[in-house]
Amino acid sequence: MLAVDRRALSAAWTVFLFVLAVALVYLMRHTVMVFVLALFLAHLIAPAVDLLQRVTHKFHFSRAVASGLVYLLLFGAALAVLIPIGSKIGEEAASLAAGLPAAIQQDPLAHLPLPAWLEQVRPRLNEILRARMRELDQSVLPMLSSAGEHILSGLGNLFSLVLIPVLSFFFVKDGRWIRGRIINAAPAAYQLLVLEILGDLHDLLMQYLRALVSLSAATFVSHSAVFSLMRVPYAVLLAGIAAILEFIPVIGPLTAAVIALIVSAFSGYSHLLWIVLFLIVWRLFQDYVVNPYVMNRGVAIHPLMALFGVLAGEQIAGIPGMFFSVPVMAALRVILVRVSKARDEMDVD
Repeated sequence: MLAVDRRALSAAWTVFLFVLAVALVYLMRHTVMVFVLALFLAHLIAPAVDLLQRVTHKFHFSRAVASGLVYLLLFGAALAVLIPIGSKIGEEAASLAAGLPAAIQQDPLAHLPLPAWLEQVRPRLNEILRARMRELDQSVLPMLSSAGEHILSGLGNLFSLVLIPVLSFFFVKDGRWIRGRIINAAPAAYQLLVLEILGDLHDLLMQYLRALVSLSAATFVSHSAVFSLMRVPYAVLLAGIAAILEFIPVIGPLTAAVIALIVSAFSGYSHLLWIVLFLIVWRLFQDYVVNPYVMNRGVAIHPLMALFGVLAGEQIAGIPGMFFSVPVMAALRVILVRVSKARDEMDVD
């Protein structure tokens, strides 16, 4: 008679449940993305709500009232800032799209003096730049112009996008209650571990989102100011593209730099070397000054791992997957570190 090893059966059952959970998350990925984005937005707004409650403690505002006031103020300020900037970006994008067919026929290096040893390969360089410009016209610009559509398709539909701020409001209002419920649902022996993991994940999201918003805003301000001073064509559009692509690790900033150089070359700008110098100086300043200041070491991911996560995320979920890749890897790292630490403490005891 065959005997069944209970430990092997338990391990197989655990693996089955894990695979089932992963499969369910994948099938519900649109809903999961909506709730995660709402959680991200809640983490951005929660500090402002806490500050308002501290400042107005004499009025005894409830959490719901304080959250509603902060939402109204922040969304009003965001619309006041984004509408004029968006209008300017739209005008420059339309102008660029209208001039692309004629720009591709021009010599992009005509206004750029080259060293003598590069003059022989000038025709070859022109062909390479024309090929890249055609790719920009056929793939990159349409992708950027329909980025909102891609994001919406990843989220499900427009209703899901409207649902994000509504859900984030409830996360801000009832976040402490939800966290308490999660901790109480865990076995008593693991409640402290769950509390520590939730605290680490909260700090991680705060650091990561603060870093993303800060880096994106700094990129837009610096690029738009410097490009305007240098009289680079489509300065606000290129700055907006760089700011948006800052949300995609590694690949995003590189793509933005290439787009800026190609567009400037085909627009007849004759100081491309100054653009290259600015982009190099800005990247060094951002990576070694701004980034360490706004991002905690616990959030940082090695560039190779970030690149792998971005490429894998794009294969799994497109643009939303590229955005979520780094925080997911950072969250898994935080959980593993906390679990390993708790296990070591149990072994010592």
